[in-house]
Amino acid sequence: MTETDDRSRIAKLEADNMRLRRLLDARDAPGELRHRLQSTTALLRSVIRKSARTRRDLEDYVAHLEDRLDAVMRAQTTADLKGNVELRVVLEDELFHYGEEVGARVNRSVPLVYFKPRAGQMFALAIHELMVNSIEHGILGESEGQLDVSWTVATDKSDRPLTFTWKETGSPAPVTGGEAGFGTEFLTQALGYEIKAATTLDFQPDGLRCTISFPLTERVGEVPPALLS
Repeated sequence: MTETDDRSRIAKLEADNMRLRRLLDARDAPGELRHRLQSTTALLRSVIRKSARTRRDLEDYVAHLEDRLDAVMRAQTTADLKGNVELRVVLEDELFHYGEEVGARVNRSVPLVYFKPRAGQMFALAIHELMVNSIEHGILGESEGQLDVSWTVATDKSDRPLTFTWKETGSPAPVTGGEAGFGTEFLTQALGYEIKAATTLDFQPDGLRCTISFPLTERVGEVPPALLS
């Protein structure tokens, strides 16, 4: 692929973003739609800008950028259709996108959690970054190894804290954090700003352990009423 092709792909992404901005300016757009479009556009613009900080060649930059925007838009499509984003579906969609599925190598133990659209987009991008890191540096890029993903909600507390755990085991080579890039910054800083999450990244010799904890407030999401009784 030539540099001209890469620049053409970037131009297309920027054109798509501009179309979203024009939709925002439509006088007859409903208030809720305008707000959601504005939120999505701001997130896409942030992803484009921050992705450019990572030291990659142009082709690699465009590929990673497209994958990130796709992850955000998959969550947005779900929110448009259903009004919320189910965390379990976000995980399964991301696994499917990269040819993995719950089963032989990926364990999942989770309750139902429904995110509001903005929080759903943010967490879809968080799972995407963990997935890509595992494919490039962790167990999903190897023939062996195990990924365990789980989350719990403390329904007996007023702010219903949710704890998400991503645990890789069986990596054949030592795992290190490497140079902090977009993924690390997003997980440890952007999630904290957006949903007040505290993220821990622990690079063990046999795989990454990531824990993300945050209050499941009304602005972020909810669990089915049956789980609260």
